[in-house]
Amino acid sequence: MKLLIIAILAGLSFSSSAQIKSAKLQASGLTCSICSNSINKALQTLPFVDKVIANIKESTFTIQFKKAAKIDIDAIKNKVDDAGFSVANLSLVMDLDKISLANDSHITVDGSVFHILKTSTKIGSSAQVVSISDKNFVNAKAFKKNKSLTNMECYETGVAGKCCNKAGIAAGTRIYHITI
Repeated sequence: MKLLIIAILAGLSFSSSAQIKSAKLQASGLTCSICSNSINKALQTLPFVDKVIANIKESTFTIQFKKAAKIDIDAIKNKVDDAGFSVANLSLVMDLDKISLANDSHITVDGSVFHILKTSTKIGSSAQVVSISDKNFVNAKAFKKNKSLTNMECYETGVAGKCCNKAGIAAGTRIYHITI
């Protein structure tokens, strides 16, 4: 029992050091610099965003987050949607130093739960780039391809169900699916 408590506390200490540093968002539907400016302004209204750098040629936005701020990934997508566009790709730069990584497992970073669909590394390091693979964050073809990486129902729904109980995740918790 004591070993179990020590293991849990050690896991919590590793999770608390993990954090989301920045993001790179690719938007679809942009046709001009006015479109890009619309997304840029929308993203800058988010309370956890420090700075947005737009690349008009690639339709991408580098988003830098405020230190110690709670990042709301769905809010990023919603701001792009509200501006009249959609997310084609969203990658996050996370500091996963000493976090154990395994295919079809879950990790918690900055209070958000992530389901690792595919990783080529066993232990995380700082500045790890992860790609969000959920519906409305990738195209339908990529979503279908990544579905083969898990049998867990949370991939389809985006929320924890019975499949996540073993990992100690409460039913109904928002889960983001990532590839590393």
